Amino acid sequence: MIRKLEKKDIDTVIRIWFEENKKVHNFIPESYWLGKIDEVKDILPQAEVYVYESGGEIKGFIGLVESYIAGIFISSEWHFKGIGKKLLYHVKDKKQHLSLNVYIKNFRAINFYKRENFKAISESFDEATGEKELIMIWEK
Repeated sequence: MIRKLEKKDIDTVIRIWFEENKKVHNFIPESYWLGKIDEVKDILPQAEVYVYESGGEIKGFIGLVESYIAGIFISSEWHFKGIGKKLLYHVKDKKQHLSLNVYIKNFRAINFYKRENFKAISESFDEATGEKELIMIWEK
């Protein structure tokens, strides 16, 4: 089931966010993600966040700021089960267009978004991490 984030979900969502960022972005020091936890906790209630819950457990989530996808994060043990795709389709049904930034070294995510009809339109540089990113868009 996909539902809106509730206050009681924040600790679980932060744990998923932190653990998955460490694993997927292993080219960025863990200290960077640790330093962002409080900021993300503050932003979550203001963002449009949907969680995927099954068996009373949150398996993943997607976060949006207007039509910008801030991230899709799925707990490692639930990767490759279609949860990310379900979350993405949920927001595609609500939006006319979506955009996102993805680290160029995150090949798996880039391929996922390409399969879901996102197009790379330009590159940018994330000064905070020193990493190049792709800017991708999707339109209905």
